[in-house]
Parts: sequence; structure tokens; C-alpha cells
Amino acid sequence: MAYIYPAPGVSGVQLTLTLKVGSDSTGLVVPALQDVTLNNANDVFTWTQLDSGSKKQIATTATNSLSGNIVLDQDSFFGVTTSGEVAKTKGIFGLSKDKSLVNFSLYMGDEDDGNAGKTISGSGYVTGLAPTVSADSPVWVSPITITVTGDYTVA
Repeated sequence: MAYIYPAPGVSGVQLTLTLKVGSDSTGLVVPALQDVTLNNANDVFTWTQLDSGSKKQIATTATNSLSGNIVLDQDSFFGVTTSGEVAKTKGIFGLSKDKSLVNFSLYMGDEDDGNAGKTISGSGYVTGLAPTVSADSPVWVSPITITVTGDYTVA
């Protein structure tokens, strides 16, 4: 058995979220992730029949999303001018504000036996930004959600 081991702080093997728009070549690597939740929630159609004492159910389409919390970095949040890299230029805030369709890839980290791990990819929209700061958390922190349109792809 090989467990997925994101190895926080170990370069090259840790969990990595990358956002791209259109023909971006490298995309925007989302820095300072605190946690990530990958959601695949199938809807269920339910009905009753006169010949049964129990309800019948069948799985239908799924609602997919990727969410987490990030410590805000000025360049990645607001963007920096780059040639041909839309995601880096707009930044996370611009991608959300402009309702840009992003292609994301989530590298889940290497396996505990040293083998490379899997990447989950898809397309969606950046939503759910709500930056906060407080005396107990003196850096800006924000939730982030990518509401997925369509299916996930695993590679």
C-alpha cells in the first residue's frame, strides 16, 4: 500500500495547485495553501413505488469543487504583469472578479514509498474569496473555492 504523502515543506513532492487560463504555459502556482478539500458529491434521484416499503435511489450528476484556505501573497492574489500568462497577470482576485474559466491541476503529493503521485485536473471558476485579518492572525487569510464545471481528470 502506498499512501499519498504531501510532505509539507519538501520541494517537489508536496501538494501543488496550479491555475491556467487559455494558452498559459506555466500558469499560476497558488502559494501558501493551508488546507485543501476535494469534493465530488453525487446527486441522488429518489422515488417511491407502491410495491415497495423502501425508497428507491439512483446516483445522478455530481457537483464537484476544490476548496481550501490560503495565506495571501500580494503578487499571486493581485497579479503581476507577465507576457502571455493570463492567470499570473490577473492573479487569484482578478480570476474571480472577471469570472475567468480556469484550468486547474492539483498534484496531490508523492507516495510514501517515494513514487510520484497523481494529479487531478479540471476546469472551473474561482469563487468564495473572503480575505480576513485579525489580531490573532496578523496576515491576510482567505478561503478559496474552484467550482468545477464538468468532470475531474486523473493522471
